[in-house]
Amino acid sequence: MLKKRPHLLWLLAPYVLYLAALPLVDRVRPTVLGLPFLFFWLLLATLLTPVAVFLAWRGDRARGRA
Repeated sequence: MLKKRPHLLWLLAPYVLYLAALPLVDRVRPTVLGLPFLFFWLLLATLLTPVAVFLAWRGDRARGRA
């Protein structure tokens, strides 16, 4: 099924940003924009999740599935 709909791989991006990369970014320093790095990473992941869903939806729509 994934061979026919590779755009659904965008839905893995939030999972990777939240869970898989979490042990790698679990630190307070450095700070980014005055935020601890972990908080900045989670904020970034939260903002990128709707983008990933939109890209997956757009791919389905382009194939006439939505």
